[in-house]
Amino acid sequence: MMTQMQSVIAAQVDSQAIAKSEFDAYIDDKVNVLKSVDVEKFSLFSLADVTKTILHHAFWLAEQKQQLSLKHYKKLLIDQGWRGEEKRYLKIAAVFSQFSPQDLAQIEPLTVYQLANNSKKYQPVIDALLDLSYITQEAVRSLVKEKRTSQEPKPKKPSIWRRTKNGGRYCQIPAIHEEDERTGVTLQKMMDSEGLSAQQIVSEAVALRQAYKEGRLVIDGGNFPEYQE
Repeated sequence: MMTQMQSVIAAQVDSQAIAKSEFDAYIDDKVNVLKSVDVEKFSLFSLADVTKTILHHAFWLAEQKQQLSLKHYKKLLIDQGWRGEEKRYLKIAAVFSQFSPQDLAQIEPLTVYQLANNSKKYQPVIDALLDLSYITQEAVRSLVKEKRTSQEPKPKKPSIWRRTKNGGRYCQIPAIHEEDERTGVTLQKMMDSEGLSAQQIVSEAVALRQAYKEGRLVIDGGNFPEYQE
């Protein structure tokens, strides 16, 4: 039994070593390619290469987590100095699992992290990328802008209604700001002279205005307009 377990562990370690060797070989190959690139083309080429390297690393790390035991996976993180950094790459691997590194090569590295770290927010953008035959940074930027525009909150319809604790409701008129304070002064005079509350006067004023709008106001001998029910 011990021999069998040793064989399994040895196979896992060998698999880890092979995968690590392949990844290192990929990085070395990219470094050599970069050295041969013309200076004028270096900036653009290296940006795409960084993005692809990030994605290759993310996919490779996700594969190692799936294949290795928890013990060997943790050891891999410690040996490579990645402990505490792995989550962001695993998130990238999960979010972009339907893409290849080459598919996303023209996206800036920071954009890759942005989309992955806010995958719920940008899921419509990520889904839209699947429909593109060629993905560019400009295309991603446009999709993000479209999403932001579509989610801009619409102006709320003004409402005077407020809720009470027991589930009922009441209307509350917002503050009235006027330079001459005409409405407030007039309302106060009516309250003082007629002994009515502000609510009673406002209620009557609203009823009169509604009657006027509906053509139900009548003039009685030049006196104050009255309205018919």
